[in-house]
Amino acid sequence: MTYIVTDNCIKCKYTDCVEVCPVDCFYEGENMLVIHPDECIDCGVCEPECPADAIKPDTEPGLEKWLEINTEYATKWPNITAKKEPMPEADAMDGQPGKFEKFFSAEPGAGD
Repeated sequence: MTYIVTDNCIKCKYTDCVEVCPVDCFYEGENMLVIHPDECIDCGVCEPECPADAIKPDTEPGLEKWLEINTEYATKWPNITAKKEPMPEADAMDGQPGKFEKFFSAEPGAGD
């Protein structure tokens, strides 16, 4: 099992989770974060820290697509280990449906 970031992170990008990760397995895209599944130690401390409830165990049904996205972009985006301000529209975007199709960006973020 590993933890993964799902679509509710898109255009929110709260980074509370990166501060508590003991293995620094978060990577930053332009408008979301991902977890590197091979680096995640399955400790679960990040999951309750996410204000958008975007972090899930990969054992939940229907998350195969998100495991693939996390795996792919964790190798392309820079590592992030320190908390940053969320995106300006984070509160308004939290819980919006269809975020991947409408807003996902493959562009990397700044990282640390």
